[in-house]
Amino acid sequence: MADLSITDTHSRNIKATPTAENLLATHLDIWTTAIEQKSSAGRGSSKKFSLYGIKKLRELILELAVRGKLVPQDANDEPACVLFKRITAEKAQLVKDGNLRKQKALPELSDDEKPFELPNGWEWIRLGELGYTQTGGTPSKNRPELFGNDISFIKPGDILDGTVCYENEGLSFLGAESLGRIAPANSLLMVCIGTIGKCGFIDRDCAFNQQINSITPYVNIIKYLHKVTSAAYFQNLAWELSSSTTIAIINKGKWESIPIAVAPLAEQHRIVAKVDELMSLCDALEAQTEASNSAHQILVETLLNALLLPLPQATANTASQSDVSLEPQPFTDSFDKDWQRVAEHFDTLFTTSASIDTLKQTILQLAVMGKLVKQDPNDEPAAKLLERIAKEKVQQIKEGKIKKQKPLPAITDEEKPFELPQGWEWCRLPDLGELARGKSKHRPRNDPKLYQGGNIPLVQTGDVARSSGIIGTYTAQYNEFGLAQSQLWPKGTLCITIAANIADTGILGFDACFPDSVVGYTPFNFSIPTKYFDYFIRTAKSNLERFAPSTAQKNINLEILSQVLVPCPPAQEFQRVVDKVDELMALCDQLKARLADAQTTQLHLTDAIVEQAV
Repeated sequence: MADLSITDTHSRNIKATPTAENLLATHLDIWTTAIEQKSSAGRGSSKKFSLYGIKKLRELILELAVRGKLVPQDANDEPACVLFKRITAEKAQLVKDGNLRKQKALPELSDDEKPFELPNGWEWIRLGELGYTQTGGTPSKNRPELFGNDISFIKPGDILDGTVCYENEGLSFLGAESLGRIAPANSLLMVCIGTIGKCGFIDRDCAFNQQINSITPYVNIIKYLHKVTSAAYFQNLAWELSSSTTIAIINKGKWESIPIAVAPLAEQHRIVAKVDELMSLCDALEAQTEASNSAHQILVETLLNALLLPLPQATANTASQSDVSLEPQPFTDSFDKDWQRVAEHFDTLFTTSASIDTLKQTILQLAVMGKLVKQDPNDEPAAKLLERIAKEKVQQIKEGKIKKQKPLPAITDEEKPFELPQGWEWCRLPDLGELARGKSKHRPRNDPKLYQGGNIPLVQTGDVARSSGIIGTYTAQYNEFGLAQSQLWPKGTLCITIAANIADTGILGFDACFPDSVVGYTPFNFSIPTKYFDYFIRTAKSNLERFAPSTAQKNINLEILSQVLVPCPPAQEFQRVVDKVDELMALCDQLKARLADAQTTQLHLTDAIVEQAV
């Protein structure tokens, strides 16, 4: 086996290599670093990626195998045409013995149907000529006696990564007999409705449902047949032959007609052994890459978490006024050292989407801990701001502008998650703003008379979850009747979801209504940026989710949200914190964009290697 150390990046010439091992080793850095980021709904979602390079390597191994390029040919091997004669003879004997009905002959393959040239000794043979085929079925659900544990009953979900799970719902012998279609051991099962192409071979007799076709070879070449039907050329042909309905379907006749590249029997054994060997190597590469990525993420989290250690109050008091810089501001020697460790290795730490997301979350946490910008001792303390707001609330209650709320409990030292800098105060969300649920009183909520001729945006939880800070979409539009049973919230209101996805946030980009699954929050003092609370809720989201009951539809109520503690900086510092967060988030987004461009280049390079190799 070739040495699998990482090769020099200058050796990435796109050219076919003589053996699969050379191809693998020469481009090992491409296979292991070509990563495809998967899309995910909402903000703050966990890492989601696939090892695209290794996936393409697996496809390449199979494609080389079925083209006769994976192992050398041996002139002494009995050619595939002799194997086909034995297959034909075996089929005839089964018909003669009454074990198989005589089947209609499949049309001869034309040159135009042959996907590519084959080596000497190989043959193109239609799938249906290699064995007898069946389409599955499902017993009546109204007859429980047909189900049991006597024989496995395979459905598409039981076929995964070439393996078949036998442990799910089974049939009784009576149920299997009622179907009259059982695939014996050493048969191939393939999904032919929906997720077309998923296939695996079975080592025991099985029943299977109507979404699956089976083929039982007349001569036992099942492992080789599984490799061929898993190859990209076969999978692509299956999809091309499928119907273009809502659900993709390839009928048994078309499935049987797909050409199979049949190697000499001796070479089939060599191919199966080599594919298994190389797939095991891919498994090892995959595990090593995932372990490396996991270790990298743990390192990032460990270094960034060191920045979040509590801030000693005495040291924070000595902070002096300075201009806002582009870096988090150290208030202690420990913080300074921790930040320098991160800064020195920035280029090697933040090389994945997940690590950049962790950095963004750390920035938010540093912001609400008072560690992102230095405090100005000339700022009016937050306690003064809270006093003024409390007086303004009393006045607004007297004037009937807002309703009197239930008094909030005093904040104990045990509740405080961390120490705040001098001049900051812990408070609760209603201390700084109005917190109220949306309204949608009319039932049913989809009544057309709420919407006919409407032009007033209705924002739902999904619109909040999909927003990237500013809500720019709406689900429907209320008319005046719809508005009358709801409430119009002004542009700039912070929306917080309290059902389905807990604590997704977004700021309204337009005046809108929303239902009671969304809470609106507006600071009492217009000089306080709403964005600060958006950023804060993102740091508190995991804690809020813990309050959600363990039911099918998770939700929290307004009372729980009202109890949430909020770090309150001096009035002048709110905007400095938001500006710094915006600045650093923009840098993170630029870093992510460059990473995405680099990953796209890697994916294209991987595709180019595969294309030229075959």
